[in-house]
Amino acid sequence: MSCIETIQSYALRSIGIGERLLPRSDFTLCEQFTLIGSGMIWNVYFGIMALATGFFLATAIAVAKGLPNLWLRKPAEWFIFLFRGSPLFIQFFFAYFLFLSLKGVHPIFDPFTAAWLGALIVLFLNTAAYSAEIFYGALQSIPKGEVEAADAYGLSGWSRFRRIVWPTMLRLAWPGYTNEAIFLFHATTLVYFSGFPAWQQRGDALYYASYFADKTFNPFVPYPILAMYFILLTLVIIGIFGLVNRRLNRHLPANTRTRLKVRPNLIR
Repeated sequence: MSCIETIQSYALRSIGIGERLLPRSDFTLCEQFTLIGSGMIWNVYFGIMALATGFFLATAIAVAKGLPNLWLRKPAEWFIFLFRGSPLFIQFFFAYFLFLSLKGVHPIFDPFTAAWLGALIVLFLNTAAYSAEIFYGALQSIPKGEVEAADAYGLSGWSRFRRIVWPTMLRLAWPGYTNEAIFLFHATTLVYFSGFPAWQQRGDALYYASYFADKTFNPFVPYPILAMYFILLTLVIIGIFGLVNRRLNRHLPANTRTRLKVRPNLIR
């Protein structure tokens, strides 16, 4: 099988399109690049969906944590503490067994035991907790002069939050939030090794890399390929978030604009 045929057969295999059976022997570099790249579709899916939904929950939790109302502030604090205080890997395990128990109660919970939904919910809640703490810190760092100026212009409530508080919070939090986004994409590799099964061998990039490492007894080919894909993905994330950062700071002089400093977490 030529490399072009391999790409046609396996490029979309992780989502059920193309050749059903995995190669069994005589693995080529093209097969490894193609299948690991195919698995990256799931990593990108988990990362984008968790970020897109977790962003709004994180904003709400950050605001709730800063409120004087005890009934709103305490649940927000405990939510952040729970998901930041426990390892993501353990959260996957607990969530899977919880969804498995609910599945026995009613068939409506069947999709929750699948990675595409159950694991996504865990990632959504986890990144919301981490992002909420970042946003809360940014809210606490908003200069009082900006809020006072908003009050002087007659802005209050939702109008003040939308025009002054929220944009300033994002501008201050964006470098830290960029690091959270990068690590979230890296954390997606935990999905298929934490209880959620790979249905019909349709796993993520790490699933296929481990498959080749087990079959060839040589991890020094598939894992560097996997690392290369994630490095490229990280560069894309930095580029996109850098554009947003420049947009958020467009009103500031060039020499005072906050630059992104990528500092990935060592452990979740």
